[in-house]
Amino acid sequence: MFKNISGFAVMLFTKSLFAQFPGPVGTIGTTAIYKDSSIFTAWATDCSIQRGLMDISNFSLGLTNIGDSSMALGISGINDVVSLGDGGSAILNFDYPITNGPGYDFAVFENAFNDVFLELAFVEVSSDGLNYVHFPATSNAQTTSQIEAFSNSGDASKINNLAGKYRKHYGTPFDLQEIAGAPLVNINAITHVKIIDVVGSIDPLYATYDINNNPINDPFPTAFASGGFDLDALGIIHQNTTTAIKGNTINALNVFPNPFSQNEQLTIHSNQPLLEIVVKNNLGQLIFKGSESDLKNMQFSDGLFTLEIKTTQGTFIKKVIKQ
Repeated sequence: MFKNISGFAVMLFTKSLFAQFPGPVGTIGTTAIYKDSSIFTAWATDCSIQRGLMDISNFSLGLTNIGDSSMALGISGINDVVSLGDGGSAILNFDYPITNGPGYDFAVFENAFNDVFLELAFVEVSSDGLNYVHFPATSNAQTTSQIEAFSNSGDASKINNLAGKYRKHYGTPFDLQEIAGAPLVNINAITHVKIIDVVGSIDPLYATYDINNNPINDPFPTAFASGGFDLDALGIIHQNTTTAIKGNTINALNVFPNPFSQNEQLTIHSNQPLLEIVVKNNLGQLIFKGSESDLKNMQFSDGLFTLEIKTTQGTFIKKVIKQ
């Protein structure tokens, strides 16, 4: 009897540890949604990008540079894609808020060319552009050996709530009901969706982790101009068409050029008043604190810097490279 009970307990543990999720396109139970599905009622109409590095372990290579923010707008497949790079992010907006309806509420599209080369991203949502809630992501992929840049080792059935789970033209869907009750967000009035590239390294120095604190293993390093998550589109399934929000996106803040050289000045474009700018080096040391006009006169050494830009709507973080 004891052996039977013990065996049953081990079986339950094993099932939990290696829990399977819906599989790739074409398999029974898949949740992949094709771009031409009538379920989509609208697509993203505005996007701002924060580029990530080609290789977070070698910042001298600089940022990714394939595509621009316009590539993430409209229906999947009509534009090219924008590559986010290691830890890069995109914030998407729409004409009307996304709302919590029956089943899935929106889907994110990547450009994977098959079912096993999967570059992944976290998804967050906000009702005000300041406070974001993270969808609880799970990766049950092995973490004993690194999935290399061109390794076809991805498995959709081991991935949940991570964008990029499905191949090109098939969206990974998200259900707002999963985050019901989260503070500071109204799941019936989502105005911003943030896509954050997963740094797929299993090295603790660079790794990003799922809800179970497991490092998420995806192709790494992708040390080229199109590295990281390649954002194609965001399709909306449920939206509140009684409340227009276009033109009211408060996260329209960009720093350019990026990367920049000795002969170029950093410029901050914002639709909000700038209160203060703090600059830190890659070691987190404070090297500047002041106004935008003072920043333009600053002499940067080569390297990676973090800008903390304080506005009337909050503080925004941007990373820039001087080369």
